[in-house]
Amino acid sequence: MENLDTLLKGISTRIFQAGGADRPLVTKRRSRLCVGVRATHRHLIRNGVILDVSGSGATYFMEPDDAVELNNLEVMLSNSERAEEIVILSLLTSEIAQSEKEIKHLLDGILKVDLAFSRAAYAQQMNAICPILTSEGCEGELSGGAHYPLLIDIEGIRHPLLIGSSQRSLSDFLGSNSQNSTELNYGDGVMATERLSETVSEFPVPINIKVECGTKVVVISGPNTGGKTASMKTLGIASLMSKAGLFLPSKNIPRIPWFDLVLADIGDHQSLEQNLSTFSGHISRLCKILEVASKESLVLIDEICSGTDPSEGVALSASILKYLKDRVNLAVVTTHYADLSRLKDKDTGFVNAAMEFSLETLQPTYQILWGRTGDSNALSIAESIGFDSSIIERAQMWVEKLMPEKLQQRKGLLYQSLLEERNRLETQAMRAASLHAEIMQIYHEIQNEAEDLDRRVPALMAKETQQVQQEVKVTKSQIEIVVHNFENQLRKASPDQFNSLIRKSESAIASIVEAHCPAESLPANEADSSSYTPQLGEEVHVKGLGDKVVTVVEALGNDETILVQYGKIRVCVKKSDIRSIQANKRRDSTHLVPRLRKQGQQSHSEVNKNEEVSYGPRVQTSKNTVDLRGMRVEEAAIYLDMALSESKPKSVIFVVHGMGTGAVKQRALEILGKHPCVAKYEAEGPTNFGCTVAYIK
Repeated sequence: MENLDTLLKGISTRIFQAGGADRPLVTKRRSRLCVGVRATHRHLIRNGVILDVSGSGATYFMEPDDAVELNNLEVMLSNSERAEEIVILSLLTSEIAQSEKEIKHLLDGILKVDLAFSRAAYAQQMNAICPILTSEGCEGELSGGAHYPLLIDIEGIRHPLLIGSSQRSLSDFLGSNSQNSTELNYGDGVMATERLSETVSEFPVPINIKVECGTKVVVISGPNTGGKTASMKTLGIASLMSKAGLFLPSKNIPRIPWFDLVLADIGDHQSLEQNLSTFSGHISRLCKILEVASKESLVLIDEICSGTDPSEGVALSASILKYLKDRVNLAVVTTHYADLSRLKDKDTGFVNAAMEFSLETLQPTYQILWGRTGDSNALSIAESIGFDSSIIERAQMWVEKLMPEKLQQRKGLLYQSLLEERNRLETQAMRAASLHAEIMQIYHEIQNEAEDLDRRVPALMAKETQQVQQEVKVTKSQIEIVVHNFENQLRKASPDQFNSLIRKSESAIASIVEAHCPAESLPANEADSSSYTPQLGEEVHVKGLGDKVVTVVEALGNDETILVQYGKIRVCVKKSDIRSIQANKRRDSTHLVPRLRKQGQQSHSEVNKNEEVSYGPRVQTSKNTVDLRGMRVEEAAIYLDMALSESKPKSVIFVVHGMGTGAVKQRALEILGKHPCVAKYEAEGPTNFGCTVAYIK
């Protein structure tokens, strides 16, 4: 190949030097390398073969005789190379064929990943939100299976196609101006700002699409260029995007049903080839839509039955809409026929919507007013476009003649009142939203505090239980020491010293009890609390709030009620439920066992009464108490018999049987009356209900 190139380059150079060509030319014709030469100088190549001629015939492409063998070799090698390539490709093809399933599976996976990344990139670029697709309509969306109030709930959505083109325009503007930043700083800043303002103004206006449950047909009316068709297209595109797994450029989480078909008739479909006028093309499209529509379909019709006689157009439109109401999930139509807006008065499945038009600026706001009927505002739009003022004035005169004065005045007043009502409701809605946000904040604060309390309750309970157990253990140990000393002294003392020993022991036990149970009576504390009058700003305890510490805010006119504040919550509570913090501490430290002294006195009197018997002192301890409560009759009988048999001679046993059905008590008395170790027993009395005292022989 190199030899052939060198040979032909040398020949072409000699031809050029001899004036046979404008420049040295080596080219390929009919898969063979050759040189270019003027037709008048072809004699420069002797025995050459002419392979081709230029279109003008002025240049011959000739193969020199010396290059024939080399060209033949080049062609042969090229054919061999091509054959080898075919063999290699065949081998690769067979390898691919053997792994067909794996490769297809891999390609499907790559496609899914690429599609997911594309959706994510679109959502990020558009700042879009994942929609909620529903298949059961309004059923079961709220807690308890309640009906969701809206079939479609899309707030602040922008037309996806328009917002994409607007973003590209803004990016182009910023990109072009970043290269000309010096010009912007010197003289062109105002113009650039104006162009930026124009670019931003091209962004689509966000709209709210809220269709209530039970709605089957939405009739949108309003001015031309007011956004009726764009709003309807936005709904259709949002439905298709949701089905395709794309996020929507809306404000809040959009909610939209699953439509099996989205059928639309938008735009002018006249056709000279098919001999269709505007109306004929429109009707043919509607006919196809009615044929394929199902119960789960969304139908979008722009300017329904326009382009014909208004009276017949209204009649046909009403008939089509009533048919669609029973046939599809939702139908949305735009119209200038005012009579179609009256269908909602006869059928609850119809809902009106209007595109807002500002009478002050004579410009549409592109906002949807749900439940309203809009005017076409044809004259206002014509005037804003720059139509001849004389024609506008003459048209206005005809309108006033065709429309009675009272009806026109009433219409204006009604429209004004509706606008005022809308503004009032919007203000209330904003106020309610603010209040709701504040309430939710308070709710979350209370919820967090409740969760914190729930987390701390086990630890507090464990700590309190440990303290109580420790205190009980200490108290029990101290009382056992007193009882042990009393028993030791009792064995050594004479009967005359019994009373002195008993009083001394009771005094010691009373001191122990008083150390752990301050003897302040509860009724006195309650009396102090009832006469307590809190001051403004004072922190107190409230019984009904779990003894929470609250602040007194206001004393109401009623002396029995006081306004207190806990965190951000203010509540009215009864004065009787309020205690000062000091009184509450005293109340918590008060014990409910002042009867211990009475029991001690009763024990003292019983011992005095039985001083002539050589039994030990009648003081109940854990060692001389047989507790039968909670046991079955036979179980209690066995337990009592064993306790009596193991008792010390001349001792006193306290049999606690409780005050239930009386079965355990009856069985215990039978055993005490027959047991050989029991000398006598004393049944329960006014001071020891549920307890029988047995004296052992």
